[in-house]
Amino acid sequence: MKLKTRLIIAFFVILFVPFLMFGIAFFGFTRYQMNAIEESYGVPMSLENLSDSMQLIGKSTEMVFEGLKLQAEKDADRFLDKEYLDKVNRSMEDKPSYLLVRKDKSLYYSGTSENVEKLFEELPAFREFRSSSDGGSYIGKDVRAFVKQLDVEFSDGSEGSIFIISSTKKMIVQTKRLVTDLVISVIIIMFFTAALLTIWIYTGVNTPLKKLSEATERIKNEDFDFELNETGRDEISELCRDFDEMRKKLKLQAEEKETFDRQSKELISNISHDLKTPITAVKGYVEGIMDGVADTPEKMDRYIRTIYVKANDMDRLINELTFYSKIDTNRIPYNFNRINVAEYFDDCADDVGLDLRERNIKFSYINTVAPETLIIADVEQLTRVINNIIGNSVKYMDKAEKEVQLRVRDVGDFIQVEIEDNGKGIPVKELVSIFDRFYRTDASRNSAQGGSGIGLSIVKKIVEDHGGRIWANSKLGEGTTMCFVIRKYQEVPVK
Repeated sequence: MKLKTRLIIAFFVILFVPFLMFGIAFFGFTRYQMNAIEESYGVPMSLENLSDSMQLIGKSTEMVFEGLKLQAEKDADRFLDKEYLDKVNRSMEDKPSYLLVRKDKSLYYSGTSENVEKLFEELPAFREFRSSSDGGSYIGKDVRAFVKQLDVEFSDGSEGSIFIISSTKKMIVQTKRLVTDLVISVIIIMFFTAALLTIWIYTGVNTPLKKLSEATERIKNEDFDFELNETGRDEISELCRDFDEMRKKLKLQAEEKETFDRQSKELISNISHDLKTPITAVKGYVEGIMDGVADTPEKMDRYIRTIYVKANDMDRLINELTFYSKIDTNRIPYNFNRINVAEYFDDCADDVGLDLRERNIKFSYINTVAPETLIIADVEQLTRVINNIIGNSVKYMDKAEKEVQLRVRDVGDFIQVEIEDNGKGIPVKELVSIFDRFYRTDASRNSAQGGSGIGLSIVKKIVEDHGGRIWANSKLGEGTTMCFVIRKYQEVPVK
């Protein structure tokens, strides 16, 4: 779930759930308190009664007051009988009410042990009502009592008033308890709602963040062999998936760097080995000349020719290494021009044939392409391709009669160049790898068949940069045919 959705849900939960829970708590606590008041005061309870404390107080003593009125009609002097008054007062012990009797202007009877002087001074005069509710009146100020007044005349002609005094302080204990319970319930509801939402949001955010933190630590330690399997739809899970994609790329780059470092070390080892052989030979022949071993013109000529060949071998290796560095930085210098296929390959065959015949290698050349056929190519780099392929073929020839054939054919929109030899061939399983950098079919590698292992990778790069492709066919023990194609140059008429 997205973090935005979580926050929206949390907002509405905070907005509505506390009100819902408060309503449930209010209903429960109110019902509980109303039952308690009803049991205590014997008054049928409703929310209306609970909200009107005066009405509640009035109803709680209604039966006692009605009894007093009946007694006043029968015999008012009974209110001068303190035993009777004690009996009436005891009937209100379970209520926050008590009895007061005033005769003329003096306090005749008090049903409470509390000091009632202030209350007595505030009591309504005979036959006087200032405010009433259910036949009673409320006295505020410091007294805060609800008074029901029954005025009578005694047989001796004196005036009397019987008061049922209900203390509002005692009466609203249950109401205060209800309010307290509601306040506490609101605090608890808000606390648990906030806590649960906090845990929910924190868990949804922290779990993927923890995985992300652990993954960061592992990547910092160059450990890429793990996966962030985060399937959530929130923003942090998406970040984890993006992070995992970055990890895969970093892992691939690390593997490529490791491969490159290994190949670079192998290249240095190969070049060092291949340079050491001709250098040793050159030193040996130079020392022979200096020591006078080449004491005849024939020997001197042979020594000098050998030194020249070895120097060319070193030059070739250095050129390959230089060119390899240009390949690695994509800085091969190309000079593309329109080239006539027949003219170029005729000249190329003459040069290659002369060199091969000097090495006692039979060379043949076949060109079936139309004389006017053109291609767009870099002459220098295309010559490098052919020389590298033929040089590689010559290097691995193991027959007594060595043969190389160069064929140029027309294959529709392309020309196809084929260079075939009768060498020892390449195993089928290795054909797919021969164009990889530093790959060598001769793993044992001897001084006669050395090489840097980058010749065919250079060939592949140049052919592909010309918009063509290269491949090889081979039969073990019979020979190998290297093939590459280059698109023909065709002018498109402009209308």
